[in-house]
Amino acid sequence: MTVALMWEAKAVEGRGAELLAWARAWELPLTPLRREFFRGPQDRVLVITWWDAAHDAELPELPEPDGELLTRPVHRWRFESLGAD
Repeated sequence: MTVALMWEAKAVEGRGAELLAWARAWELPLTPLRREFFRGPQDRVLVITWWDAAHDAELPELPEPDGELLTRPVHRWRFESLGAD
């Protein structure tokens, strides 16, 4: 089974590039099948990692950045892949 972990955060205005650089530099203790980064309006950053694991498996995730980089807590979601059409 493939599980996708989504991590989404909103940086303080004007600090989106700094948040993206922080997320790209973070080393996970295990290597996912795939890791992808997205940038959105209002200084949002989204990171999706794909894992060959059960939906409820214990998997490493990005933490919340230290300091005053975020405007709110990080949002996290976990999805099970159902394949592509």
